[in-house]
Amino acid sequence: MKFAVIVDYDAADPKAPVVRPAHREYLTQQRTNGKLVISGPFTEGGGALIVYEADTKEQVAAIMDADPFVKEGVFKSWVIRPWNPIFINRNLLPE
Repeated sequence: MKFAVIVDYDAADPKAPVVRPAHREYLTQQRTNGKLVISGPFTEGGGALIVYEADTKEQVAAIMDADPFVKEGVFKSWVIRPWNPIFINRNLLPE
């Protein structure tokens, strides 16, 4: 099942560029493990969308808790929502 995580954070947080390499490495690991579907920051005002593949919301919460952006306080809050994608144009997804 897919879960959309809507994250709130301040893109101007001075910790973000310091922690970003570890955060992206963590997301790369999740992608390799088949958990990360897609992710990226919103282009206005901060925040991000992360979509995970998991069996339960609790599994997604555990993945989020281990993210360096969460551990270092860059991500201020987030909501985990079960998501049922109907249409996906795979030609538009980044590699």
